[in-house]
Amino acid sequence: MTTTHPRWMTQDAHDRLRAELAELVSHRPAAELDDEGHRRARIRQIRDLLNNAVVGDPPPDDGVAEPGMQLTVRYDDGEIETFLLGTRDGTDTDGLAVYSPESPLGAALTGARQGDERTYEVPNGGTERVTLLKAVPHHP
Repeated sequence: MTTTHPRWMTQDAHDRLRAELAELVSHRPAAELDDEGHRRARIRQIRDLLNNAVVGDPPPDDGVAEPGMQLTVRYDDGEIETFLLGTRDGTDTDGLAVYSPESPLGAALTGARQGDERTYEVPNGGTERVTLLKAVPHHP
């Protein structure tokens, strides 16, 4: 799967991906063919992310949920969560969870404004409701 749209990520995430790519490219495992296939797939995935990366420039502070924004939401059960809408690289960013814009929650919230209520599908096939409380640019 290749991405053709820009992907927002922090400089730190970009640097980690570049380091991982360098490591993967420089070391050919002498292990099983299956591992080689996984390595090649990860190399393609990282190259795709880096080729479409928009690094560090946060979006405008207009309150609209989009990649690069720190979102605070309230779920139907009353739980409140704050997370970064951006590219996942396997780690948290500044202690925040990171949700991809392509995830069900990220896709549902993209374009939302403060107070907007959205629904999204959860893995068991049901739907959940979430309200966007706040969307501000992420400043690492």
